[in-house]
This record gives sequence, structure tokens and C-alpha cells, in this order.
Amino acid sequence: MEALDCILSRRSIRKYTNEPVNEKDIELLLKAASYAPSANNYQPWQFIVITKRDLLNKLSVVHPYAKMLTQAQAAIMVCGDYDIQTELGYQVVDCCAATQNILLAANSIGLGSVWLGLYPRQERINDMKKLFDLPENITPISLVAIGHHLEEKPIPERFNKEKIHRNNW
Repeated sequence: MEALDCILSRRSIRKYTNEPVNEKDIELLLKAASYAPSANNYQPWQFIVITKRDLLNKLSVVHPYAKMLTQAQAAIMVCGDYDIQTELGYQVVDCCAATQNILLAANSIGLGSVWLGLYPRQERINDMKKLFDLPENITPISLVAIGHHLEEKPIPERFNKEKIHRNNW
């Protein structure tokens, strides 16, 4: 799939088959995430791969918008590491770039995915820290549900020239 086609056709997929996501595909998604740009090339991300059904089901209850995890066969939590990058602002944007790479890579290999926000919702951050026994230096930023999609979504028109400014406002 060409890069621009991948970007334009990526959709938030919330319905999945029960076909497992193979380990090779998960590793490819993690590799794509690891190639995201980051401030000073610190790469402050850490990843938690979640494939246990009981954990996916529990996450669907803990996170208010994660009901699709009862169908998803995997999820990846992207976390920022204060031991690598001490500025939360950079951690967040770096981890968001890694999250976007996961979403695009999933689309490019025919998997469905959806971004579930954790940061900046302190209650979600606390829930993830508790559920996964995260160390103090780790901040959960996002959670990506992954599976073989059971739905197709059309490409909407989102380009709006009125939001484009040149050289000044």
C-alpha cells in the first residue's frame, strides 16, 4: 500500500473478527512505532502488548470508550518513560507519533485499529498504572485496539482549505 493511500484510508475500526493477530504482525507494529520521530531522538516510549482475553475484557470496563476490546484480539499500550525523557510535553508528542505509526502500520497490513486516549485523563492514567503495576517513571499515553476488521468505513472528505493560512493568520 502506498503511504498516502494508507494515511487517507486509515479509519478507526471498532468491530473485529475473532481471528487472532499473529506475533509477526504485532512485532511489525512495534517496529513501526519504534521508528517514529522523537525530540532529540530520545525515543521515550515503552510498549505493553496485551493479548490475554481477561485483560482485554477488563480494559473494556475500566476505560469508558474501550468496549471494542471485548472483540479485539490484541492491544498495545504506549507509555512514556521519565527516565528517558523528563519533559512530559515531549514524552506525549513522541508517544503520539509512535501511536500514529502503529495505526498506519496496522492499516497497511490489513488490520483494523482504534486509538483509545489515556493521557491527559488522570483517572485513566491511574487505572492503567494500577492495573499493569507500572513503575513511577512510566506514564501511559495511549492504548490501541487491534484486530482483523469486521467493518469497512468509507473515506470522508476532511481537507478544508479554510483551515489553511499562508505566511500569517
